[in-house]
Amino acid sequence: MTHRHFLAWLLLALALSLSACGKVDPQAQLEAAVQQLQDNLEAKDTSAVIDQLDAGFQAQEGLDREWARQTMTLMFLRYASVKVIAVTRKSSIDPTAPQNGLTQAQVLVTGAQGLIPERAEPYSVKLEWRYVSDDWKLTRLSWD
Repeated sequence: MTHRHFLAWLLLALALSLSACGKVDPQAQLEAAVQQLQDNLEAKDTSAVIDQLDAGFQAQEGLDREWARQTMTLMFLRYASVKVIAVTRKSSIDPTAPQNGLTQAQVLVTGAQGLIPERAEPYSVKLEWRYVSDDWKLTRLSWD
């Protein structure tokens, strides 16, 4: 193989690997959205969390985006520190409808004014996501 052929194959391999890097992995994007939601909650960034909610967001019993905003505002005002600890977390994309994703998790939510949490509650949560305009949006939230 001549130097010229080797260089051509090397450039072709590089181009193919770069194009593969540019492909969007929906599963990785979904997992990143879940992590971003957790990070936004812990950062007490209400507007960032609201941005992650779908326009038609609903929580159990007919709760909506405004309920989410009010609940976060109260929680963030009450506690200086908020932690969301995911004990288990599994996200998947619906193979029959790839624009829909699901995350099921066991989480522990804590709130504290100082170093020691004043409140710690475990929850089993189910988050339903929809892929909209190159972004995963949370459409439904339910918990036990």
